[in-house]
Amino acid sequence: MARLANYFVVVGYDLDNRVEGEGQGRILQRFPEKDWEDSPFPQGIELFCQPSGWQLVPERQAASFFVAVLTDINSERHYCACFTFWEGLDSPQLKKVDAGDADEADEEPAVVQHSKLFAPKSLVVVSRLDYTEAFRNCLGLIYTVHVDGLSTPLETVIGNLLTCVIPVAGGSQRTITLGAGDRQVIQTPINDALPVSGSSVAQLFRQLGIVNVLYLFCAALTEHKILFLSSSYQRLTDACRGLLAIMFPLKYSFTYVPILPGKLLEVLSTPTPFIIGVNSFFRSETQELLDVIIADLDGGTVTIPECVHISLLPEPLLQQTQTALSMVLDPELEFSDQAFPPQSMNPSALKIQDKEIRAVFLWLFARLFQGYRWCLHIIRIHPEPVIRFHKAAFLGQRSLTEDDFLMKVLDGMAFAGFVSERGPPYRATDLFDDLVANQVERIRQEEACPHKVMNHVKELAEQLFKNENPYPAVAMHKVQRPSETSQSTDQSRTPFPVLDDVAVQLFIDHAVAKLKSSPPVVKAELKSMVPSGPPLGDIVDRNGNVMANSARRLEVVRNCITYIFDNKMLEAKKLMPAVLRALKGRTARVCLTQELNQHVLQNRAVLDDQQFDYIVRMMNCTLQDCSHMDEHGIAATLLPLVTAFCRKLGAGITQFAYSCVQEHMVWTTMQFWEAMFYSDVQNHIKALYMETDDGNQQSNSDQQDGSGNRREISALELAAEQNRLWPTLSKEMQTERVQKEESTVFSQAIHYANRMSYLLLPLDTSKNRLLRSSGLGDVESVSNSYVTNSIAGSMAESYDTESGFEDAESSDVANSVVRFINRFVDKVCNESGVTNEHLKALHTMIPDIVQMHIETLDAVHRESKRLPPIQKPKLLRPTLLPGEELVMDGMRVHLIPDGRDEATGQMGGPPLLPAEGAIFLTTYRLIFKGTPSDALVGEQIVTRSFPIASLTKEKRISVTLTMDQFVQEGLQLRSCTFQLMKIAFDEEVASDLAESFRKHLHKLRFPQHVQGTFAFTVGQTGKLVLEPKTKDKNQSLKTLSKNLVKNAKRTISRQYVGRKKEVPATWENRSNFQSELDEDEISVSEEVDQSALTLSSTIRSSDRQTMSNVVERACCRDYQRLGLGTLSNSLTRSKNEPFRISTANRMYTVCRSYPGLLIIPQNIPDSTIHRICRCYRQNRFPVVCWRHSRTKAVLLRSAGLHAKGVVSFFKSPNAPTAVPSQADSTSLEQEKYLQAIISSMPSYSESTGRNTLSGFTSTHMNTSESSDKLRQPKIGDLMKQVLGNKEDVPGTFSRGALGQKAKVISLSQPKVSGKARNSPRGKWGSIRGSGRLSAYNPDIGTRLAGKESPQPNGGPNDPLFLRQQKAYLYIIGDKAQLKGGKQDSFQQWEVIPIEVCDVRQVKNSFKKLMKACVPSSQTTEPNMSFLRLLEDSEWMTLLHRVLQVSVLVVELLDTGSSVMVSLEDGWDVTTQVVSLVQLLSDPYYRTFDGFRLLVEKEWLSFGHRFSHRGAQTLGSQSSGFTPVFLQFLDCVHQIHLQFPMEFEFSQYYLKFLAYHYMSNRFRTFLLDSDYDRIELGVLYEEKSDRRNPQVCKSVWDYIDRLNKKAPVFYNYMYSPEDEEVLRPYTFISNLKVWDFYLEETLSDGPPYDWELRSRQESLAEETAEKADTGAPKSQRHIVWPCYDNLSKVMPDAITKLLQDLQNLEAELGQTSEKWKDTWDKIKTTQRTETKLESKPSFSSSLLMSSNLSHQRRSQGVCLQDSRVGSSIKLGLDCEASATSTPVAGRPSTSTLYSQFQSTESENRSFEGILYKRGALLKPWKPRWFVLDKTKHELRYYDSRQDKDCKGVIELSDVESVTVGTPTMGAPKNVEEKAFFDLKTSKRMYNLCAQESSNAQLWMDSIQSSLSDA
Repeated sequence: MARLANYFVVVGYDLDNRVEGEGQGRILQRFPEKDWEDSPFPQGIELFCQPSGWQLVPERQAASFFVAVLTDINSERHYCACFTFWEGLDSPQLKKVDAGDADEADEEPAVVQHSKLFAPKSLVVVSRLDYTEAFRNCLGLIYTVHVDGLSTPLETVIGNLLTCVIPVAGGSQRTITLGAGDRQVIQTPINDALPVSGSSVAQLFRQLGIVNVLYLFCAALTEHKILFLSSSYQRLTDACRGLLAIMFPLKYSFTYVPILPGKLLEVLSTPTPFIIGVNSFFRSETQELLDVIIADLDGGTVTIPECVHISLLPEPLLQQTQTALSMVLDPELEFSDQAFPPQSMNPSALKIQDKEIRAVFLWLFARLFQGYRWCLHIIRIHPEPVIRFHKAAFLGQRSLTEDDFLMKVLDGMAFAGFVSERGPPYRATDLFDDLVANQVERIRQEEACPHKVMNHVKELAEQLFKNENPYPAVAMHKVQRPSETSQSTDQSRTPFPVLDDVAVQLFIDHAVAKLKSSPPVVKAELKSMVPSGPPLGDIVDRNGNVMANSARRLEVVRNCITYIFDNKMLEAKKLMPAVLRALKGRTARVCLTQELNQHVLQNRAVLDDQQFDYIVRMMNCTLQDCSHMDEHGIAATLLPLVTAFCRKLGAGITQFAYSCVQEHMVWTTMQFWEAMFYSDVQNHIKALYMETDDGNQQSNSDQQDGSGNRREISALELAAEQNRLWPTLSKEMQTERVQKEESTVFSQAIHYANRMSYLLLPLDTSKNRLLRSSGLGDVESVSNSYVTNSIAGSMAESYDTESGFEDAESSDVANSVVRFINRFVDKVCNESGVTNEHLKALHTMIPDIVQMHIETLDAVHRESKRLPPIQKPKLLRPTLLPGEELVMDGMRVHLIPDGRDEATGQMGGPPLLPAEGAIFLTTYRLIFKGTPSDALVGEQIVTRSFPIASLTKEKRISVTLTMDQFVQEGLQLRSCTFQLMKIAFDEEVASDLAESFRKHLHKLRFPQHVQGTFAFTVGQTGKLVLEPKTKDKNQSLKTLSKNLVKNAKRTISRQYVGRKKEVPATWENRSNFQSELDEDEISVSEEVDQSALTLSSTIRSSDRQTMSNVVERACCRDYQRLGLGTLSNSLTRSKNEPFRISTANRMYTVCRSYPGLLIIPQNIPDSTIHRICRCYRQNRFPVVCWRHSRTKAVLLRSAGLHAKGVVSFFKSPNAPTAVPSQADSTSLEQEKYLQAIISSMPSYSESTGRNTLSGFTSTHMNTSESSDKLRQPKIGDLMKQVLGNKEDVPGTFSRGALGQKAKVISLSQPKVSGKARNSPRGKWGSIRGSGRLSAYNPDIGTRLAGKESPQPNGGPNDPLFLRQQKAYLYIIGDKAQLKGGKQDSFQQWEVIPIEVCDVRQVKNSFKKLMKACVPSSQTTEPNMSFLRLLEDSEWMTLLHRVLQVSVLVVELLDTGSSVMVSLEDGWDVTTQVVSLVQLLSDPYYRTFDGFRLLVEKEWLSFGHRFSHRGAQTLGSQSSGFTPVFLQFLDCVHQIHLQFPMEFEFSQYYLKFLAYHYMSNRFRTFLLDSDYDRIELGVLYEEKSDRRNPQVCKSVWDYIDRLNKKAPVFYNYMYSPEDEEVLRPYTFISNLKVWDFYLEETLSDGPPYDWELRSRQESLAEETAEKADTGAPKSQRHIVWPCYDNLSKVMPDAITKLLQDLQNLEAELGQTSEKWKDTWDKIKTTQRTETKLESKPSFSSSLLMSSNLSHQRRSQGVCLQDSRVGSSIKLGLDCEASATSTPVAGRPSTSTLYSQFQSTESENRSFEGILYKRGALLKPWKPRWFVLDKTKHELRYYDSRQDKDCKGVIELSDVESVTVGTPTMGAPKNVEEKAFFDLKTSKRMYNLCAQESSNAQLWMDSIQSSLSDA
C-alpha cells in the first residue's frame, strides 16, 4: 500500500523578494510540516510550478495543470502535480510591487502601471505514484471548493487527500472520496514492473513520426542527450513518459527532467546523457548546444547535430520494426493501391494503438536479447545472488560483434541495471521473461512474415492493455467542476485562504495511528525460477561462410594433430600449411582446442622440441584471428591448454606453451580475464553445491527435459533452487555456505593472479614488448558494474614504494603486471563480495607471485637460448650489380602477403607468400630473398626488390605470423616502382638492429646532396656519405666552370658562340663543320672520334673534348636536321634563314633552367631577350623547339606569364597595323617577339605581309593539283582529308575506329574523322566538349570548330568569298591565368585557354594509383576494388588530358599554324605536351636515337626538375614524389599500344626507362637543369668510366650496349610510314592500365637490371650441371604468373629463332654476328623477294601470325567511305581505270577477300590485274593474276570476285621471264616497258601491266619465286 499523496503544497508569488527584477515563488503552506521518513520533501518545488518564471500579468489567465517529475538523490522519482490559477492583487500589495519597480526605475524608465495585476498561485500534490488524472481531479476539486465556496471545509478535503492509501499494484480498483460529494475510481496496474503509458506512446508517434521516434529510441539506448521542445508542459511530460515506456525492459538511469524550469537551463550543458523537456519559449537558448538531439513536438522534427552519430538498430531488425510500426499506425498503407480495399481499415483506438506500439518494441527487445540468460555468470548465490553478463560470448554467438548499436547498448548503464534486476534466477517474472523464454522460436519463424508478426503484436498488446485496464471501465467518477459563472466573472475574488494546519495535521495523525493498529497487509510475492529459454547455439543461424565449416578442413586439423602426437613429423609438416589456412575458420579453431584437450593428462602434456614447436604454431595461428574480446571463447578454451603443454629444457627446467603465445591482444584485455574468472568461479560454485547436496537431491540434479534426454542442470537453475531453500536453512548453515563461496572466489583469485602473470610476463623480461605496445597500464575494465576500485589505489602505491625487491631490469615489467593484476583482483573481489582481509592478503601476495614467476622465467630463458635453433631455411645471398655493395647484411625476416592475390595462391597455384628469408640493404637496392613457407613450393626462390631511391613510404606495422612463435615487429615499405614489401622481423633480430636498419635506409633514401645517390657513389668505397676528395675528380669539376667562364669572355669579344669553344674565330669553314656534324649522325654507340673535329689551335686539348660535347649535347644537330638555324656568326649568316641559334644564355644568365643554345627568330637581337624573359615565370621565355617539315609551322615552349604581364599583354587589341599605345616597353618587346615568330613562317610572307582574311592562303599545304579548287579543310575536321593524290599511300587515312569506318561525331570526342570532302565539321572535343573552352573569347571555339563566325566588320559571310581566318600562332595557356583579356578578331595569335593538372594533383593521383595497383592488405569491400580505386586515383583522366592537348597541338601544327605551349612554370606539363607533340608529328623521334634526343632535349636540357620532383635528397623530401616523367612515358605507352608498327623500340624499352627514371642507378635523370649538371661536372663527362668499364653513368649508353647484345628493346613490328602523323584516341575508354604498374617477377626481382639476369642464369646453369645425376629430365616447364619472367621463359618466336641461331653458331665455333645484322639481312632479302608489295611482307606475315588485326594500323588497303572514292576499283566493270596495284594478303583486308575466297585456302603471295594475250587471233583480256609461292604456281581468274580458276601456269615449267614488246591488238595508252613475256616449256605467255614499274615488280616477283624453287 502507498499514500496517494505525500505532500500538499500551496505556492504563491513572493511579493517581498524579487531577484534582478524577476519574480520569485515561495511556499506559502505545506502539509504535513514534517518530512515523511520514507520520502523526504523535494526541494525547489517553487521553480517547477512556474517553469517559465514567476510573472505578474495584467489579465486573469485560465487555470492550468501539468505534472512535473523530480528525481531525488536516491534516484526515486517524485511526481509533482501543479494546478495553477491567477489571483488579483489588492492595493497595498500592489504598492509593494510598485515600490519594487520604482527601485529599478533608473534601469527601466518606462514602467507600465496597470490598474490591476494578477499573480499566479499553485496548488501542488507531491506523490510517488503517477496518477495524472486522479491528481487533476483532486486539485480541481479543491479549487472548485474554494471558488464556488462549497460548504465542505478545504482542510477536510486536503486532509482526506493526504490520508488516502491505495495499493501499488495488483490490478484492484480503489474508490476514493475527498468528502466534498465527489467520488472517483483509481485503477492500479496488475504488475507494476510494466510501465503504465496511457496513450502517451501513441501521441509521441503521432507528433514525430516513426523514423524520428526510432532515432530518439536508439539515441536514448546508446546514451545520447535528448531534449524535447513544446509549448505545452503536459505534452513534454507525456512525450518523456512515452519514450521511457518503449525502452522497457531497460530502465533509463540518467538525468530525467520532463519539465526543466528556465532558471536551470545551464543543466543542458552537463556532460552526462539526459532526457529533458523545455518550453519552446527557450528555443533560442538551445541553439548553441552542439551535442544535443532536439525533438520539437509541435513541429514534428528531430534535429541531430553533425557531430552526433547515432548507431541504429542492426538490419534486418530495423526494417522489420519500421514495417510493424507502420502497420500499427497506418494500416491503410498496405491496401492503398488495391482496387477494392477492405471496408474498415481504421487504426485502433488511441489507447489500444499505444499498447500495440509498445508490443512492437517488446517484440524487438525479445529479438535483441534472446538467449541472454545463457551468458549470465552467477558468481555468488549466498547471501545475495551476484550475477555478471558475458558480453563477448553473447555477441559472438549472435554473430554481431561488428554491430555498433548492440555493443553500445550492452556497455550502457541501462543494460547493467537490466542484468542486476533480471539476472537473479529466483524472482517474480513478467511478460518480458515469458517472451524471451518461451516465444523465441515463434518469433524466429514468423519474423519474415509481417502479418504473423502483427498477430503476435496484437496478443502482446492485449496483455499490456489488460495490465493497465483489467476491468471494463466503470462510470463512477463524480467530480465537481467550478461553475461557469465563477470562472467567467472577473469580480475581485477572495484570495485562496490560509489553511488551518492543525486541522489538517489532525487528519494525518489520526490516519497514521489507525495504520499502526491495523495488521500489515502482506502481499505474497510470487517468486519462481526464471526460465532461460532455448540456448543461443540453437537459435542463431550462423552466417559464417560454408568453406570455414567444411568437414574436410576439420579432418585435416585432426589428422595433423594425430601425426604430431604419433611423432610422424614429416606428414605433419606437409599438412601444416593447410591446417594454418583452415584455422581461419571458427569451427576449425574450436576443433583444434577439443583435439588438444584429449592429449592432456592430469593437467600436463610433455612434448619434445619439434612437437612443441608445431603445437605452439597452431595455437598462435588460432589466437591470431581472435579479437581482443574473444567472442567465440577460443582464447578461453586455450587458456588451460597453454599451461598444460610443455617441454623439458634441462634439469628441472620446463618451458610451458604460454611463454610462446603471449603476443596476442586478448591477454591484455581486462574484460577477457573478468569473463574467464567469472565463468570458472561459476563452475566451482556449481560443483560446490553439487557435492554438498545429499544423495536424494543428487538424483534430481539431472533433470529430464521434454525429449526425455537427461541434461545437466545449469548454474542458474541450481542457484534458483538454492535461493528457494535459503530461508529454510539454519543460521549456521547459512554462514557456512557464505564462507565456502567466499573462499572459492578467493582461491580462484589467487589462481588467476598466477595465470595472468604467466601470460603477461614476457620470456625475456628485458624486452617489455607486450606491455609497451598495448599500454597495459592504462587498460580500463568496461564491465557492467557499478563497483569502484576500493583498495586498489592504495595497495598499488604501497607496493610501488615499499616492496621488498627493486630489480633494475625487470621492475618496470613487474610493476605494470602487478598493477594490472591488482586492478583485476580489486574489481572481481569487490563484485563477488570477498572480505577486506582476504583482499589485503591478495594484494600482498601478488608482487611475490610475479617476482617468483620472473625468476622461473629467467632460468627458462637462459636454457631456451641454449636450445639448438629450429632448422630455419638457409639465408640466400642476393646477386649484386657491379659497383653495388652491401650496407647491412641479411636480417632474417618474413615477407608477408599484401593485397595482391597472385602470390598468395588465392587465384589458384601454390602460395609463394608468406616467405621466409632475409632482407639485404645495399647502396642501390633493398632486396628480400628467401623461400616460401609453404613446404610444397619450398624449393622455389622468392625475390622481391626495389631501388632505395624509389622508396615512398615506410611505416611500422605489428605482425602476428601464422607460422612461428613470435614476430616482434614489422615494416611496410612502399616503392614508386610499384612494389610493396611487408616484412616482419624474426625473433632472432634484435629490435635495435631493426631500428638501425630503418635509419640506414632513411639515410640512403634521402642523401644530403645529390652526390650521395647511388649513381654518383657507385663503384666507390662503401661509405655511406661520400665527398669527392680525389685529385683528378676535383680537377674536372672545378676547372670546367672556370674554363667556361674564361673562354666565354674571350668568346664574347670575338663574336662567336660562347659555349662552344671549339669554334674558330672566323667561320669560313662553316659548311665544312656542318658537313662533319652531318656525317657524325647522332650515334651514341660509337665514340665520337675527337681528332676528326677541326678545332682551332687556340683551345687547349684538355678542353676540346668538353667543347665538342657542348655542341652535341646542345641538340644542335637536331636543330640543323629541322632546318632551324646553324652555328654561324652574324657576318656570314644567310639572311633568309628565319631562325638562328642564339648564345645569349651561354652563361645561363638569361634563364638558369634553359640550355645554353636557344633557337630564336633571326631578327631578334640578344639584348631583347634579356628584357622579354622577365615577363615569364622562371625567366623561361618562348623558344622554338621543333619545326614541321612540311608546313614549316614551329612549336614553341615557354613558362606561363607573370601575373602582371598577362593583362597588359593580352588586353589590348594587338592588330599589327596600328602601333599599340602602351607605355610598358616589355609588353611591346613581347609583341615584337611574337610578331617575329609569325613573320618567320612562310605562309605569313606569302600572304603579302598583310593579315587580311581574304589574303590568307594555304598553298603550302596543297600537296596535289587537284586540291587547289577545294577549300582547305577546317581545323575542326581534325583528320586530314584523303584527297586521292598519288603520293598518299592508299589507306593512310583509315585510322578510324578499330578497323571500321569511323563516322562518329560526339561532343566529348577529341577528334572526328570527317572523311567526306564536305562532311559536317566535327567539334573540337578536346577543348570544347570537356568544358574547357575559353570564358572570354567564344570566337576561338567556333574558329577551331571550323564554324563560320559572323565577321565583326559586317562583311558578307560567304564561305567562298571569305576564307575562314586562322591564327598564325596559337598560344596554349593556363585558363586560370588568362582571365579578363579581350581579343581582336584580326589578331594574328590566339590564346587557347585550357585547364592544366597541377603538380599536386599528379602527386596525389600517383599515390592513389600505387595503392590501387599494390594494395597493402586484402579487402572485400566493393568500393575498394581495383577498378574503383583506379577510377578514384584519376590517373587515367590526367593521361587523357595531356594526350588531348597534345593531339590538339599536333593538329594545329599540321594545318600550318604555329603553336606556343605556355603552361605553368614551363617544366612539367609544358614538357609533356611538347615532347608528345614531337613524338606524334615526327617519325624520327620514334626511333631509338630520336627518342633519346627528344628526352635529352626537352626533358634534360630544358630543365625538368628531376631531382626535385623525384624527392631525391633530404632537401626535397618534403615535396614528395611527383612522377611527371613517368606520366609522359605512360602517354607514350598508350600511343605505342595504338600504333605498334610506328615505333622502333618496344614496350619493354619504355618500362626500362620508367624503372631507371626512379632508380637513381644512372646519372641521366638526376639534377634539375644543365646548369646544375655543369656545376657538378656531370654534363660532359666521358661516356663510361675508364677505370670501371662495368659502370655506366648514362642510361642511354647502357641501353646502347644492351641493344647491341640482344634484341630486348627492339620492336620487330617496326615498319614506319613516311612522314606519318599519329593521332591517337584519347578517351579514357581507349586507354589501358600500363602493365608496368601491375607486373611482378618473384623469381628474380624486377627485370630491369640486366647484369643480374645474366649472373643468375649462369649460376642456375652451374647448379643444374651439378644436380644432373642422370635422372630423366622433364621437358615440361611450369610457368607461373607473378613468379616467372614471361619474356625470358617464353620468348617470342623471332627472339627464340635469333637465340637458336646464336647457339648453333656458337656450337659450330663460328663467330656469331650481331642480331641486328642478321635481322636486317632477313628483312632486305624479304624485301627484294616481294618488291611488288606495298609493305615488306615479312612484317606483314608477322602481323598475320601475331593477329594484330584489331590494331588501328592501316595494313594494306581498307575500303573507305564511297564519297571519298575508294582507293581500289574492283571488278571488271571499271577496267579502264583499274590499276594493277597489288594487294598484300593481310588480316585487315579480309573484307576484300571474303568475296572471292576460294575453297582451297590458298596463300596469295602477290596478286593484281594483268592483260593477257589470248591464243591465236584472240584479243588481249584483263585477268586477275595470283602468284602463289606456296603451291608454286601462277593462277588467273576472270575477275577478282571469280572463284573458279581459268588457268594455271606452273612455275616449275617457267624457263624465263623477259621484257616483251607490244603486239597487235595490245591495250592502248600503255608504255612499251609495261609488256613482258613468260616462257614455259609448253608455250609463251604475253602479259602486260598498266605501268612499267608494275611490270618490273611482277617480273622481279616471279623471278624471286623461281630462284626460291
